Amino acid sequence: MPPLFPPRSNLFARASIVIGLVVLVAVSLFAVWYLHSPTFTKVGVPVAQPVPFPHSFHVSGLGLDCRYCHASVDKSNFADLPPTETCMTCHSVVATTNPALEPVRQSWKTGQPIVWNRVTVLPDFVYFDHHIHVNKGIGCETCHGRVDQMTTDVKVNTFFMAYCLKCHRYPSAFIRPIDKVYEMGYTPATDQAVLGPQLVKDYNILSSNEIMKCSTCHR
Repeated sequence: MPPLFPPRSNLFARASIVIGLVVLVAVSLFAVWYLHSPTFTKVGVPVAQPVPFPHSFHVSGLGLDCRYCHASVDKSNFADLPPTETCMTCHSVVATTNPALEPVRQSWKTGQPIVWNRVTVLPDFVYFDHHIHVNKGIGCETCHGRVDQMTTDVKVNTFFMAYCLKCHRYPSAFIRPIDKVYEMGYTPATDQAVLGPQLVKDYNILSSNEIMKCSTCHR
């Protein structure tokens, strides 16, 4: 009785396994690359706004504090976006004919709020409270980068869980004095290895075991 499969069948089977493994590895590598690419994370991708707002001019040039526009950042979980009234505090008398500011003037006349485009959007299953981070010494710059140098808003960090866990695991490496939270380009006055643990103690930061619990961010 002749063999059911020809001798080359073993070769085909081995080749199929090798090709399958190669394809699996290639797909996995592509998935990892894609999930960390700007196309997916939006890191470094400028976010157009209905009204151009160069932070570099308003923050570095005029010296505006973050809280001037993001008024609730130290009081609630949401950093807040500026209402038209905030813009018109200056622009009712400054650059009153600038065409780029026409949406602001129309919003003021009609009472319809400006719809700003969010730069950072966290998934619904993630709970993040700006208030607790700001009041425990985590600077705006730590998460949002050098906003004072941005002419157009961009996202500078992925905000994947691994990124957040770096700080939750070693808060002493990132914490700063509360009066320096809004300072851009901050450098510690003393060695962070000495200052950090002291601030963790002074601000009653919970232990890493506590703030790394799943329920801290997933509720």
